[in-house]
Amino acid sequence: MRFFRRRATPDNAPDPRTPWPEQPVQADARAAAAAFWERWYELLPQISASLGDREPQRFEHDLCQAVALLHPDLHFSLERGQRSIYALVVTGQEDPKLRPYTDAWREAGPQDDAIWEYHDSVPPVPDPTEVTVNLGAHRISLAEIRLSAKVDESGELVDVAVHHPLFAELEPAARSTLTFLPLDATLGERLAAERLRRVETAEVEPAGAITLLEFRDLVRGLGGEPAETVGEAG
Repeated sequence: MRFFRRRATPDNAPDPRTPWPEQPVQADARAAAAAFWERWYELLPQISASLGDREPQRFEHDLCQAVALLHPDLHFSLERGQRSIYALVVTGQEDPKLRPYTDAWREAGPQDDAIWEYHDSVPPVPDPTEVTVNLGAHRISLAEIRLSAKVDESGELVDVAVHHPLFAELEPAARSTLTFLPLDATLGERLAAERLRRVETAEVEPAGAITLLEFRDLVRGLGGEPAETVGEAG
């Protein structure tokens, strides 16, 4: 269950187009991480009480401001955890310019515990085939996603075509969402960025298509292995 997901820029934050001060990124990132965690611990009683009352909107703006202390271009979400009760995800969406800030954030933060776990990129869900998403008037099960995947000659990158039976009924924006969302849910944001090269939408199910879980096994097995093709991408 995702409580919310937002970009870190709050309503009263400085214009994110304004350049950051001219100083070493490493020092800047560490100072920003320290500022975030100080504010997090101040907010934690309010956050815990609001979650207990099932009213996360009571702290959303304050948490948005706290993440903006780290960097205003970051995105964050607060979700049900996989090992803990709750999970806080702070991500630069694999922008290399933001990686120093998320690295410093995670390094300065606490260890996961029974209540909270912390992620510096969107993690994969345990079983994406159990996920259902709402896109407009449609409730769409990711279990119906089928993919074709072609591993490149290096054996490290994958071209993938994504198919769902409802693609033809969706608006272009929703079709794009349903193309990329299952990949992040299956692989996690970081592995998807590292391993996926070309991603296409397939309105017709490709021959020899595979499931999301089979696709996860394929991608996780890459690295020094001979190139192979499962279905056809493109």
